[in-house]
Amino acid sequence: MDDRRTRLVHPFPPVWDGNSRLLVLGSFPSVKSREDGFYYGNRSNRFWPVMEGIFGERPCTRDEKISFLLSHSIALWDSIASCNIVGSSDASILDAVPNDIPFLIKHSRIERIAANGSRAYDIYMKHIYPSTGIEALKLPSTSPANASWRLSALIEAWKEALMPKDGEDAIIGI
Repeated sequence: MDDRRTRLVHPFPPVWDGNSRLLVLGSFPSVKSREDGFYYGNRSNRFWPVMEGIFGERPCTRDEKISFLLSHSIALWDSIASCNIVGSSDASILDAVPNDIPFLIKHSRIERIAANGSRAYDIYMKHIYPSTGIEALKLPSTSPANASWRLSALIEAWKEALMPKDGEDAIIGI
């Protein structure tokens, strides 16, 4: 692996409002997402197709995606505020500084956190969970690097994790 890491700061703010109840956390924006200035900008990433599979809606523009997320009480951010990274590789991340997720939780109704992949989960549980007390659900990554998961399997795994269990209130509006 190329060991020429670049120190980067997360380039865009979280999507959330005071009514957000579910926080979906990625690790750090990919090169394509950094170029686009928004989450999951790589067309090969399956995050937006997974959301379409769960909700039956396909937001296309940045504004449509923000409206879609907020209408379903979903906040979207990444666990890492800054890090040393090579390209888009989560495996290359060193010296990660976590985002201020406790602030987001304090100013919203977030009661469930879903991590999009292992790296987001590991950073959250190690650095952020101790101050929030909300355990994250580790979901299979929607990244194209996680090619062993078919889109249909990702949709089912995410839907099962995000849907309310017996006796629970719905966190998201489906």
